[in-house]
Amino acid sequence: MRESVRAVDNHPVRYSLRASAVACGALLLPLPACSSDSAGATPDRTITIGVDLPLTGAEGRAGTATLNGVRFFVQRHPVLDGFTITVDARDDPGGAVRATAGGLKNLESLIAQPRVLAIIGPFDSNVARAQIPVANRAHLALVSPGTSSRCLTKEPFLPALLNPARTAISCHAAGLPSPAELRPTGVNNFFRLSTTDELQGPAAADYATRQLHLMRVAVLTDGEAYGQGLADSFTARFIHLGGTVVAHMDLDPTKPIDAAAFLQAAKNDRAQGVYFGGTSSNHACVLRSQMTSVFGADAAAPLLGGDGIALDPACVGDAGASATGMYATFPGADAEHVDSAGPVVAAFRSRYGRPQDFGPGTIAAYDATGVVYDALDRAIKASAGNLPARDSVVAELAATRAYSGATGVFGFDPEGDTTLRLLSIFRPAGPDLHAGWTWLATADYSAALPY
Repeated sequence: MRESVRAVDNHPVRYSLRASAVACGALLLPLPACSSDSAGATPDRTITIGVDLPLTGAEGRAGTATLNGVRFFVQRHPVLDGFTITVDARDDPGGAVRATAGGLKNLESLIAQPRVLAIIGPFDSNVARAQIPVANRAHLALVSPGTSSRCLTKEPFLPALLNPARTAISCHAAGLPSPAELRPTGVNNFFRLSTTDELQGPAAADYATRQLHLMRVAVLTDGEAYGQGLADSFTARFIHLGGTVVAHMDLDPTKPIDAAAFLQAAKNDRAQGVYFGGTSSNHACVLRSQMTSVFGADAAAPLLGGDGIALDPACVGDAGASATGMYATFPGADAEHVDSAGPVVAAFRSRYGRPQDFGPGTIAAYDATGVVYDALDRAIKASAGNLPARDSVVAELAATRAYSGATGVFGFDPEGDTTLRLLSIFRPAGPDLHAGWTWLATADYSAALPY
């Protein structure tokens, strides 16, 4: 990977149905979506959990479904150690620049409230990069259900064993600040439940070799750091598993994708499929329709990628009639296919009647809230039943080793990453934009990393 490439944030997860703006009062919950849920609570015996998510705009539906997971946990556990738990949910909609500015404004407002002892969020890694230092100075914990950019927590951006050149790529080389630069106090205050991006390539390589039986592939990227990191980690793992990468090319993200000549050369070299590192916002899935013209409409040669294309209806639209030949990784568990999450999913759906109230982030947010409760419980008891200090909540989160959540038992490593390293594999259910994506498999690297 070249050090001069432009860095790209971890792209928000796309969802299987078209996102729609959700007004604050549009939820089925009996509580307002964008204000503090504190009716009837005694002020000196309340603890507030802040939430920072996109609740309107393009990601509004995804963020609202995630907020529903927070609210559902609190509704089931309204009191903790004599304290009434309230939720103060804030909206940071829009693109990366607007979301970052909105996220910082939300954070500053929540910091100003002394009874806010932890925040669930943010949703986007660019927002997290802006918020972590500010929350760090305020000794306030951030618990994200779904950011996956590795450099939020760990150096390097790409470990040496996941780089075909066998050299580590630092966060600075990828155009990102190091984790240490995000923590001015020197103490970690950021925790997350999603796994990190460098594992997406290996998960795709494992699936490609073991399930799709591919041994010769071509690799393309959109020329940006996120996509190149995924492609390099896929390549390293694929070669380790005995596969061969017949060709590699970085596209120019500022130009329309035209890979016909590259694909024809790859086919001539007996490529059985293509891995693409990049995002659907760069029209990556146009590659799938171009593959059809080269490999043939009935050919089995698949296109594989990461969460930059996963679950995105726009990707399905760009791929056209051959969309079902795509496979994509997502850096988290699909709760509907985790046995331990079944009772929680069923209980949630019995309370929330609309399909759109549930999303890929709902149960992750439910578990994020649960692990915050667990840390609060220990902090309250250590404070002799009094309101604990924010830094004691941070310390208890850092000490979490075996929290039993809906998605499984997990803790946080010294950098704040979950020890339950699960990734999901999806494919489009069909060429219809609204047909959704079908879960295929789970890759579990909790016991051992794939490098």
